[in-house]
Amino acid sequence: MESRSTTTVIVVLLIVFTFPIWVGIAGGLLGLIAGLIGGVIGIIGGVIGAIGAAIGGLIGGLFNWGFNWHWPFGFFHAHTFTIVLIAIIIVLISRSRKI
Repeated sequence: MESRSTTTVIVVLLIVFTFPIWVGIAGGLLGLIAGLIGGVIGIIGGVIGAIGAAIGGLIGGLFNWGFNWHWPFGFFHAHTFTIVLIAIIIVLISRSRKI
């Protein structure tokens, strides 16, 4: 009977003394999982932002929205040229469908 109680006491002491280690390991694993999930969300957000920036850059470059800093001097603003170019493209596309 004495060996059973000694074994129980040793197991209880082992669990009590190693409890902080197990809590630390569990917290570390939880932090690792949360960090990986946050990293994946960050990568997805970065890709969406890059796609939005590419689309915005193309549209902004097409309509020359990139240099509107309201300086007294300026770059050649090609708004009329852009509108005429879009009209020509629309006319060419509509004529090619009729043929």
